[in-house]
Amino acid sequence: MQLALLLAAYLIGSIPFAVVVSRLFGMADPRSYGSGNPGATNVLRSGNKLAAVLTLLGDGFKGWLAVFLAMRFGPELGLTASAAPIAALAAFLGHLFPVFLGFKGGKGVATAAGVLLGASGWLGLATLGVWLGIAFTTRYSSLAALCAAIASPGIAFLLGLPPEWILSISVMSGLLVWRHKDNIKRLLSGQESRIGSKKKDA
Repeated sequence: MQLALLLAAYLIGSIPFAVVVSRLFGMADPRSYGSGNPGATNVLRSGNKLAAVLTLLGDGFKGWLAVFLAMRFGPELGLTASAAPIAALAAFLGHLFPVFLGFKGGKGVATAAGVLLGASGWLGLATLGVWLGIAFTTRYSSLAALCAAIASPGIAFLLGLPPEWILSISVMSGLLVWRHKDNIKRLLSGQESRIGSKKKDA
């Protein structure tokens, strides 16, 4: 039963909202321009802010939904307390490696945010605060994502989340940093583009 829940969480995470929203709006596939990344930041480069916002909300919602379903039905199905944090990680991996896109997905920032909100509202808001603070100060989406990812396990610990959640969040944090490796190189070389730019970055 736990395996079925994890599979469901992975499939939920695999829904490529960047591609779905772009098709609904009659836009080009986000993998065909900008960074080629199927995520909200790249969709924003199309100039369609509504499509970018809907992509952001969709990617965040699927992360939250996976956690909600695990927390809501896990106890009734006799699953352990680790079911929710594992489902959260499965949904996150679904976004990074979606079966519907040949296992080539986005970087997971919005999905991770949804997961954190599902785990704890305060955790999600605090991590979002870190992202917003860095993003508005520097206008680097990638740097904001990196700072928020690195801060999230520590925030989870300070808020007293169970060890299973701290471990799951730490794994997601590490994967987020890894997915931004090219952005890190560009940040260090001063070649990273800022939010609002149509140049290739995050």
